[in-house]
Amino acid sequence: MSRSDPPPAGYRPGPFRWFWYAVGGRLPARYRPWVLHDLTCRTWPLRHLVRLVAQLAPVAIVLVILLPGPLWIRVMGAVGGSLVGLLYSFVFLYEATEFVGKSLLEGGLRLGYNWSDGKYEAALFGRNITDEVVAVGAIDFNNLTGFLNEPQIWGVQFKATF
Repeated sequence: MSRSDPPPAGYRPGPFRWFWYAVGGRLPARYRPWVLHDLTCRTWPLRHLVRLVAQLAPVAIVLVILLPGPLWIRVMGAVGGSLVGLLYSFVFLYEATEFVGKSLLEGGLRLGYNWSDGKYEAALFGRNITDEVVAVGAIDFNNLTGFLNEPQIWGVQFKATF
């Protein structure tokens, strides 16, 4: 299915299942083509906005109804809070292939010996024994900050239980 293809007919979730999906629920496997379409079609940012509004609207309505004070303050508080939430959601909403890292295989090992019924233990250990260096995440604060996996580490450990 290409990015412009419509989802297969008959596999679009109904309103209740769509709302469940919008608030983070899982859909049955038969909806996978539709979910793929929903997340990758050319209107995916608009669809993202609709899902966010579906999440925020019930909370905003409950707050407007239950909070004390003048109605205009409650409404403006709910609208202002919702706009801040939408802003934070859209700040980093873009497709960027440079944030898709290659697969990572980190191996670890530990070889140890204990004695005196487990009272003492000595061990050698290694982490990231494959010595892979891969970007595992990023934050874009106008400086493209990246996070790398842990470096290769070799060490000795001694443990005594009292």
